[in-house]
Amino acid sequence: MKREIPPNSHIVSTNHDDAPRGRWQLDRIVAELRSSREETHSIRRDGEARRPPSRDALEDILNGLTEVLFPRHYGRFELDGENIDYFVGNTLSTALNSLCEQIHRGALFVGDELLPGFRRDDAVELTRQFAARMPELRGILVSDLRAAFVGDPAARNFPEILIGYPGMTAIIHHRLAHILHGLGARLIARLMASIAHAGTGIDIHPGASIGSGFFVDHGTGVVIGETAIVGENVRIYQAVTLGARHFPTDDEGNLIKGDARHPIVEDDVVIYAGATILGRITIGRGSAIGGNVWITKDVPPNSLVTQATARNTPGSS
Repeated sequence: MKREIPPNSHIVSTNHDDAPRGRWQLDRIVAELRSSREETHSIRRDGEARRPPSRDALEDILNGLTEVLFPRHYGRFELDGENIDYFVGNTLSTALNSLCEQIHRGALFVGDELLPGFRRDDAVELTRQFAARMPELRGILVSDLRAAFVGDPAARNFPEILIGYPGMTAIIHHRLAHILHGLGARLIARLMASIAHAGTGIDIHPGASIGSGFFVDHGTGVVIGETAIVGENVRIYQAVTLGARHFPTDDEGNLIKGDARHPIVEDDVVIYAGATILGRITIGRGSAIGGNVWITKDVPPNSLVTQATARNTPGSS
């Protein structure tokens, strides 16, 4: 039976060719975008166009490396002594092959021939150096896991922390990205940090140096800057910022890149929710920083800084 169309009904064509180009003034907009892209606002480097690194591939790499580090928690629960090594080896091989490709692609995309990974052989060597750090890295992550268990009375067991705590996910991803950052694969490291931030709400620059036994409780809104140095057995809570107070410039007013501008937090420090610590200052060993305080000066070791005492404490402002 032929279907009748009700009178005065509104029919929308699914054929885009039916729509007049003039309806959206596409010709003019496309031409103006070309002018912006090629002339007035060009950010393109000279030379052949290159594909950027793939965020989807990097997410798969992070997942694979996490499975390698904790195979029974993130990988296959039924693994036993006979097949666990096979699983780890196979998963690691897949992740490293993909990582090598992304490192090479990232260096080509930036377009600097001096970057590690620009040549494929260099990308292979960089990936090999990264892989060699995995056993050491797992030991550090276990210290982070223990710190979370000891520092949080709500934590009942290690599996809960490993698969359920955003702070644990963030530090796993950060420590992987930090190794790559140190080896010179900075674009890949930065993208990994962005993936961790999107998934956890915790923003740690891959250049930040963080000692063992690190624990981020809750974590949403935590920001740790590129040149921050965090000692061992440090615990921080949500909305803590380890940031820069100002940005030094050269004689022409351009920002000086990489200058040390973020805090140094020594061992055994606790920083409570909402604290803001800015500039290249030192928070002394064993100190406790209360919630919502603002600190821009050095804090002596074993200090207690709270909102009530901050105005009168030499180490705060």
